[in-house]
Amino acid sequence: MLRHLDIRDLLIIDRLELGFQPGLNVLTGETGAGKSILLDALGFVLGWRGRADLVRSGAEQGEVVAVFEIGLEHPAQAVLAEAGLPRAEELILRRVNTADGRKTAWVNDRRASGEVLRALSDALVELHGQQDDRGLLDPRNHRAMLDDFGGLVQLRDAVAEAWRARAATRRALEEAETRLAEMRREEDFLRHAAEEIRKLAPEPGEEAELDARRRLMQAAEKMRADVARAAAALSFEGAEGRIADARRWLEGVADRAEGGLDAALAALDRALVELAEAQSGVERFGEALVFNPTELEAAEERLFTLRALARKHGVAPDDLAAFGETLEVRLAALDRGAGEIASLGAAHEAAAAAWRAAADRLSAARAEAALRLDAAMATELAPLKLERAVFATEIGPAEPGPTGSDAVTFTVATNPGAPSGPLNRIASGGELSRFLLALKVCLTRDDSGLTLIFDEIDRGVGGATADAVGRRLAALAEGGQVLVVTHSPQVAALGAHHWRVAKAVEAGMTLSRVEPLGPEARIDEVARMLSGDRITEEARAAARALLQGAA
Repeated sequence: MLRHLDIRDLLIIDRLELGFQPGLNVLTGETGAGKSILLDALGFVLGWRGRADLVRSGAEQGEVVAVFEIGLEHPAQAVLAEAGLPRAEELILRRVNTADGRKTAWVNDRRASGEVLRALSDALVELHGQQDDRGLLDPRNHRAMLDDFGGLVQLRDAVAEAWRARAATRRALEEAETRLAEMRREEDFLRHAAEEIRKLAPEPGEEAELDARRRLMQAAEKMRADVARAAAALSFEGAEGRIADARRWLEGVADRAEGGLDAALAALDRALVELAEAQSGVERFGEALVFNPTELEAAEERLFTLRALARKHGVAPDDLAAFGETLEVRLAALDRGAGEIASLGAAHEAAAAAWRAAADRLSAARAEAALRLDAAMATELAPLKLERAVFATEIGPAEPGPTGSDAVTFTVATNPGAPSGPLNRIASGGELSRFLLALKVCLTRDDSGLTLIFDEIDRGVGGATADAVGRRLAALAEGGQVLVVTHSPQVAALGAHHWRVAKAVEAGMTLSRVEPLGPEARIDEVARMLSGDRITEEARAAARALLQGAA
């Protein structure tokens, strides 16, 4: 709940500190005294989008600090965790607005964005006025409200999950049908191209190997003569014989050379070994130059076929084999396409049936929750002097979707036999306030730790009806916290805590002041609300009676 609100240099407030309490807190004051400024300030620190010119004239910046008391299980803790902020049982929100419009916010001394403030706001505060800025009058919100009232969130989540599964199977089916249609349009090409590559059976690296072999065979005639001459030069009739002679001659005198020829003989031995390796290599190469004349034609034909097929399909020759595998995969998919479509179609039908079953369960639960909400509203309307009105939750068909297939609308008939219709079209201003209050009471029964703010929701009602509104607000505040901005003395008299908002001129500047009221000051304020500017003893007596009746 909201414990403290500290406002500095905002609009016509220079410095204001308020300490709120559990129960029904009422703020009263003359029109224009600044009651709405307090809500503007609270909205500012909670990240609500509002007026831009908040900084008090002449001040460098405006600042609002709000302190909330929350338990460790409060919904705001989840917001803190998601934002990476530490858990705490005391939540201090601070926001500054400079004169040039820059805004900065902190949550427990940690910088935070306006988005985080707004997320916390949803868990901390709910504001309602006669114009229903939270959407109670908007039929687009009624379905979610009914689900929350009926505790149907899990059922609704199950429907949403089933809808996602249904949509996923539908997408998979449509994509498979599209792929199959595309493949069927090019089936002839796929089969012909795959057969061409299959018959050719290309291998990675084959093009380079064929090209090298072809060039070798083209140059073979000239090369053979040179290789033959080289082989003869290396043979025994050539270099080998001469080296052998030299070694033989040196060996004949080595025993008299006192080791002087050992190195030379060793070098000749190595030379003979190296020469033998050279002879072997030349012989092998010479043998490779001997080939069948048709072999060149065959190599050229395969090389040109390989390159032509690669150009045809726009790939490198080395990638032809992989491209062929891709074609085979597509052909396999084409051949099993009909079976895949049938399987995906069955999966989609099963997912659609699962969604339909989940949606039907949700629809049945909504119908039961609607009866309970209508009964709860009938109970709430009687104390608000609307016992003859009939509130009805109408459920009709809607476009199927993740929230089911139901359209939910809250309707009302203000008198028996009168036609029913939407709240904002059937009810008058005063009736509308009471309908909204009753609806809010029903819809917030299970809200935990939420501070409810009602801004002049009692406008347009008076007398016994205003007293009934006040008593309903007091009942709503039991075990929680409700803040009410009111012009009604009957509502003010029922408050557990009372503040008066007034304007004062100090040093030529108009400022708004808020003061907590004790018993005597409260009598005067309620008397002012009853009689106007001139407070009479009769008004004070009536105020005492109201306050004693409220007690």
